[in-house]
Amino acid sequence: MKNLILIAAPAAGKGTLSEILVKKYNYAHISTGDLLREVSQDESELGKKVTNMLKNGELVTDEIVFELLEKKLETINGPYILDGFPRTLNQAYKYDELVVKLKKELGMVVVLNTPYETLKKRIVGRVLCKDCGSIYNTLTGVNMPKQEGICDKCGGFLYKRSDDNEESFKTRYETYMKKTKPLIEYYEKKGNLYYIDSSDTTTMLREIEDFL
Repeated sequence: MKNLILIAAPAAGKGTLSEILVKKYNYAHISTGDLLREVSQDESELGKKVTNMLKNGELVTDEIVFELLEKKLETINGPYILDGFPRTLNQAYKYDELVVKLKKELGMVVVLNTPYETLKKRIVGRVLCKDCGSIYNTLTGVNMPKQEGICDKCGGFLYKRSDDNEESFKTRYETYMKKTKPLIEYYEKKGNLYYIDSSDTTTMLREIEDFL
């Protein structure tokens, strides 16, 4: 199995695909956000530093992120998924150096393609259960609650996050397009970029399995 870097717009299915690959093929799932949260829980000097930066709303430096990423990769022997990283060209350059240093394979960079309108419906129509956290959608026709406003699983109240609106989604999508375009061009030139249709979960899984 190849190591994977996933590039995806909001609601394109990155989390769903990662979950499937972890369960079916024993991929390790690596999120830099998770790494930062984990280290902020310990009492090490680095942990305290990260905790203070997060509390103050500061951006954690690439130096710290790569230190944590290197430590994590050293513990992994099988294939892994990098979720939402690298985000910039500079991070991509540094990551290239890191995989060479650790004698890892760069693997595949996978872009999850979903039409804009489909992504918008996934975000705008999303509702969550306040009790068990189950997620439903009122617009896509997939995973709709049987009773409006009520969770099928526990009977809890369904609510919409304040940022799950069309204006917020448009801003997030435009930011994603602007930030990831240079990355996509970079990996296209390296010859390890692949596009997958993530409009449908079944299609998405079949296409990624064909590549793998």
